[in-house]
Amino acid sequence: MSKIEAFLTSKEEQEIIAAIRVAEKNTSGEIRVHIEATSDKDHYERAIEVFFSLEMNTTKQANAVLIYVAVNDKKFVIYGDEGIHSIVSSDFWNATKDVMQHHFKTGNFKQGIVDGILKAGSALQDHFPYKTDDENELSNEISKA
Repeated sequence: MSKIEAFLTSKEEQEIIAAIRVAEKNTSGEIRVHIEATSDKDHYERAIEVFFSLEMNTTKQANAVLIYVAVNDKKFVIYGDEGIHSIVSSDFWNATKDVMQHHFKTGNFKQGIVDGILKAGSALQDHFPYKTDDENELSNEISKA
């Protein structure tokens, strides 16, 4: 079994998907998680590449967020679309990053991702509140490479 397959159990993956659904109930923002073993590229650059390959740049309000995790490299990136960056401060994602990092340091990866998703959803709610006509524009499934 490769490290990527052992990173999360099927049950943990379902808990992450459930957290995405909860977070998206309070915001028009879209959240996705991508997990891969490693990247030869800079992790920030790789997160941007994954963001576009998943067509996360197609949301109406440009308010999608990718949580990218490179398991073997022990790196993660939180990347938000242009609609988010145009209205928030440069340290907008620090609280989300800190929550995730705390759990990751203790080996609790599922809880780190879940809490990161919920924190991101809460942060997005202030700038992109949920509206009754909002559609789920992106899949909630975890993507893997």
